[in-house]
Amino acid sequence: QVQLVESGGGLVQAGGSLRLSCAASGSIFSINAMGWYRQAPGKQRELVADITSGSGTNYADSVKGRFTIFRDNAKNTVYLQMNSLKPEDTAVYYCNVDRVRYYSGGAYRNEYHLWGQGTQVYVSS
Repeated sequence: QVQLVESGGGLVQAGGSLRLSCAASGSIFSINAMGWYRQAPGKQRELVADITSGSGTNYADSVKGRFTIFRDNAKNTVYLQMNSLKPEDTAVYYCNVDRVRYYSGGAYRNEYHLWGQGTQVYVSS
């Protein structure tokens, strides 16, 4: 099986920066799209940014120009650099993988729509 492990959340003042990381563990052969979502209290989970295997990116309008998503395929890791943070960015941030191909039990297998455990980001005003 494949697991996603997130890190990098925390408390920061408005205007500050944080970098989130999400590493996929296991005997991974390939990962296609990876992304970050967030969920604030009382709100639905929303897409923040995603990145294809070819590093094509997509951002929510609310974070364009402030957040940058990038990946290191050799480390099976996706990052979210968050600058100029605002109180409205406060949420639990979740890593997502659309499809991962890995080797287990003598065969290649696929897993779809994997989620990390979430990491809390709190931005104070």
